[in-house]
Amino acid sequence: MPEISQKTQKLIQGYKNWHQSLEKKEGVAVLHVDEVAASVAAFYEKIRGVIEWKEEHLLRKTAIERMLKRRFFLMEDGENIAKPLVLELIRGGHFPNDSIEETRVQAVQRLIQKYISIMKNAPPPRKEKTKNRLFEWLLGIAACEIEEVLDPPRKERALIDYMTESMVEKIEVKQGIFVFKGISEEEKRKQIYIAVQKTLFNLDHLIISYHLLKFYYPQWQNLSREQLEEITRNIYSIWKKIRKNLRKRLAEGFYRVCKRYGTPYLILGDILSQDPMAAKERIFKPESLEALIKEAYGKRLVKLKAKLLRAAIYGVISIFITKILVSLLIEIPFDKYITHQFSYLTLALNIFIPPLLMFLMVLTIRPPSKENLQRVILEVMKIVYENEQKDIYPVKLPPKRGPIMESVLFAFYLFSFIVSFGIIVWGLQKLEFGILSIIIFIIFLSLILFAGTRVRHRSKELRVEEEKETMITSFFDFLTLPFVLVGRWLSSQWERFNVLMVIFNIFIELPFKSFTEFLEQWRYFLKEKKEEIH
Repeated sequence: MPEISQKTQKLIQGYKNWHQSLEKKEGVAVLHVDEVAASVAAFYEKIRGVIEWKEEHLLRKTAIERMLKRRFFLMEDGENIAKPLVLELIRGGHFPNDSIEETRVQAVQRLIQKYISIMKNAPPPRKEKTKNRLFEWLLGIAACEIEEVLDPPRKERALIDYMTESMVEKIEVKQGIFVFKGISEEEKRKQIYIAVQKTLFNLDHLIISYHLLKFYYPQWQNLSREQLEEITRNIYSIWKKIRKNLRKRLAEGFYRVCKRYGTPYLILGDILSQDPMAAKERIFKPESLEALIKEAYGKRLVKLKAKLLRAAIYGVISIFITKILVSLLIEIPFDKYITHQFSYLTLALNIFIPPLLMFLMVLTIRPPSKENLQRVILEVMKIVYENEQKDIYPVKLPPKRGPIMESVLFAFYLFSFIVSFGIIVWGLQKLEFGILSIIIFIIFLSLILFAGTRVRHRSKELRVEEEKETMITSFFDFLTLPFVLVGRWLSSQWERFNVLMVIFNIFIELPFKSFTEFLEQWRYFLKEKKEEIH
C-alpha cells in the first residue's frame, strides 16, 4: 500500500486549518447591513459587473480598488475610510452579511494608513507621470491586502505552496541538452511561484505583485516604523524590481510547464475541500482516491463549461453595449454629417459581427478527451503518494539569435501585421465602410479576439495531454495574432484611460452609493421610532 507523501500531509493540515477558520466564533461582534439597502446595492453591482466585464475571481478585488479610489478622491487624508468601505462591500454582495468581525475594520484602517504614509512620504520622482502610476499601483496593492484581511485565502495559499514546492523539485532549466546553472535557486523558486499562481487561480499582475511584496518583506502586514521608512525611501526601486520579475525571459517557459501539470493539483484541492477533516482516510487507498478524482473531475468540467458560457455572455453584452454607445455618440454623427457615408448595413455589420465572433470562438471550444482523465488520475496519484522515481520537467532557455535572424523574424512579424490588417481593411472598403467605421471595427475586432483568446486559453484548464498544432491552427494564428496583440494593448490602455467609466463613477455611482447609504440610515431610523412606540 503506497504511503501519503509528507508534502500532501502538510497540505491536508493546511486545509484542516482553513476548515476550522470557517467556524463562527461565539460572542464576537460582526458587521451587519440593512437587507433592503443591500439588495439594491447588490443589483447595481451585478449590472456594473456586466458593463465592466471582469473574470469572476477578480470581481471583488476590482470592486475594492474602485471603491477605494472613490473614497480617496472624497477623503484625501484617508481617515475613517475602513468601516464605510467594508459596509459598502457587504451591501454590494461581495461579502456575506454578518460574517466580518468588527475587529477586522481596525486592521483595514491600519493598512490604509500604511499605504497613505508611503504615498505621502515617497521621494519625488523625475516625472509626475511616474508618481501617478506608482500611486495607482499602490492602490491596487492595497485592494489586494484589504481582500486578504477580510477573507484570508488559507486554502488557496496552501495549494500554491504545495505546487510550488513540488515544481521546484521537478523543474530543471536547460540550455540545449545541458542543465543551465546560470539561474539561482531563489530566482528559480520565485519564477515558479509566479507561474503557479497564474496556473492555479489565474491571478492578475496586481495580486501576484502583492504576493511578491510579501515574498521580499514577510512582515509586510505588520511593519515596524523603521521598516516602513526604509520601504518608503526605496519604493520606486521595489516597484521596478517587482515589475522586472513579472517580465523575466524565462517566465513564459516556467508558466507553460506549470500550466500543463496544474490540473492534478486543482483536482486534489477539490477533493480535500469536500471534507478536510477526513481527507487522509478518504485518499489513503488508491482505488478510493481514483473514484474521488473522477467525481471531482466531472464537477470541475461542468463548472468550467458554465464559467466559459458566462464569460462569453458577459463579454458579448459588455462589448455590445459599448459598441452601441460608440455608434450613437461618434460613428453615426460622423458618417451622417461629416463624411455623408452613413449606411444601415455597415452599422449593423459593425455592431453585430464582433459579438457574433466572440460566441463562435467560445462555441467551437472542444472538451478534453477521455484519455485526458486517465492522465489526470495518474498524475494525481504521483503527487499524493511517496514516489521514489522523480519526474523531470525541462524548461528550455529561449535560443540566442543573431542580429540577422532577429531582423528576418521582425520583418516576417511585421509582414503578418500588414497582411492581417490589409485583408480586413480591403474587405471593409468593399462593403463601403467609412474611414472612422473601419477604425472602430478594427478596435472592437482586436478587443474581441483578445478576450476570446483568453477564454479559449482558460478552457484548457483541465487539459494535461499535449495539444497538437495543425497547419490550419498555425495559419489562423498567423492571421489573428496581430489583432490579439493590438487587443491586449488596447485592453491595458482602456483600463487606465477609461473616460466612460470615470464619468459613470462620478455621475451615476457616486449619487447611487450615497442613496443606498441614506436608505440604510433611514430604515434604521424608522426601526428606532417603531421601537419607541412599544
